[in-house]
Amino acid sequence: MHAVNPDLERLVQLQRAESELRRVEGALAEAPKHKAAREAALAAERVRLEAAREALAQCQKARRQHEAELADLEVKRFRYKGQLMDVKTNKEYTAMLHEIEGVEREIRAREDLIIGEMEKTETLGADVKREESVLEDVEERHRSDTKRLDAEAAALGSEARALRAARDSVAATVPESLLGLFQRVAKLRGVAVAEARDGMCQVCHLKLRLQMYAEIKRNEDIQQCPACNRILYYDPAQGVVPVP
Repeated sequence: MHAVNPDLERLVQLQRAESELRRVEGALAEAPKHKAAREAALAAERVRLEAAREALAQCQKARRQHEAELADLEVKRFRYKGQLMDVKTNKEYTAMLHEIEGVEREIRAREDLIIGEMEKTETLGADVKREESVLEDVEERHRSDTKRLDAEAAALGSEARALRAARDSVAATVPESLLGLFQRVAKLRGVAVAEARDGMCQVCHLKLRLQMYAEIKRNEDIQQCPACNRILYYDPAQGVVPVP
């Protein structure tokens, strides 16, 4: 059994702390996006309700317009029928009957339009009620989700602060030269320390020379991947074959 290089062990711990911190910070950065998505869903539902209400209002307005026109036509028909008694000739009488028939056709047309608008009003009224119910549910979910997301963000913030402290604590134990190496590789590659397993770097997947892999498995020295420059280590637990 070979003694693990304590500096290598610290670098592995530092990478694990750094990776966990990045995971938490990434989740924390996503929190505003999740809230924005829920705000957008709520706003979209409000727009749908407003559109349903506007459609109902337009239908009701059209019905009132048709009813006003119908009232005017009925006044006109009443007036024509009154004038019918004052005509002097058959020609004038026939002409007045044609006028009355024309007004009555328009009356029937307006009545049909009013019935149509009444049917539309019933349908659109049901749409409004349905959208109001949906909006109520969406608003309730939005309140619940916002509360949950705020709690999750607060927890992630606390976790991130603790992880930063833990990372900084580990970093303080790493020799300055190795910490500089770690930071340079991390800046270039994102991840500074990688596991070597099955004869290869587990991040860039370079097949390592047998001699180099054997040396890495001892965990005695600081070894870097020839391809990606990441600091390599070997985890003996990964090399154990489980007993069936």
